[in-house]
Amino acid sequence: MVSGFLRAGLGLLNMAKPKVIFVLGAPGAGKGTQCQKIVDRFGYMHLSAGDLLREERAKPDSQYGELIESYIQEGKIVPVEITCSLLESAMKKSGKDKFLIDGFPRNQNNLEGWNKAVAQNVNLLFVLFFECPREACVERCLGRGAAGSGRSDDNMQSLQKRFNTYITETQPIIKYYEERNLVRTIDANTSPDEVFEEVKKVFENFEAGGDF
Repeated sequence: MVSGFLRAGLGLLNMAKPKVIFVLGAPGAGKGTQCQKIVDRFGYMHLSAGDLLREERAKPDSQYGELIESYIQEGKIVPVEITCSLLESAMKKSGKDKFLIDGFPRNQNNLEGWNKAVAQNVNLLFVLFFECPREACVERCLGRGAAGSGRSDDNMQSLQKRFNTYITETQPIIKYYEERNLVRTIDANTSPDEVFEEVKKVFENFEAGGDF
């Protein structure tokens, strides 16, 4: 695991310096939905830390599968060595140079691991933060689970743990980036199309070189 992590930062040295936007928010805030809209409109490559971990978990020959599953079920954050390695590998394979990294960094360990191994080899443009009340997020996740999302953590027991993790571990990361004037906050408690109207303003202003 450690050797793969150490290769993460080194591998990006062989690429043109990619542009990265972190996408953060509570479980059910609509990050995945909005990322797909951004991909369609602005041409970014969407990398979901959670999806990459679930894909790795599903591989029969993965040496990390059981470990990843136990962390996901408990609502805990998977060790940064694994997540950084998967993200770096996906970035290299894509051949793209603009990335939305969804659901990362989620805690101090993630932040330190990223800063140590990868940050110097990418351009972090900003952090897109989807703000949404807990009640709305829980309703969305439970509805997603009932509709057959296939996610083992779309249930009330796991959601309670995920929200506790989000409040205690992820919100301080958002504050860290806010202090560096890198957070762009979106009200996610409206319809997906209404949310995307606000997202478009952020991206269009950024591309125009204006203020956010």
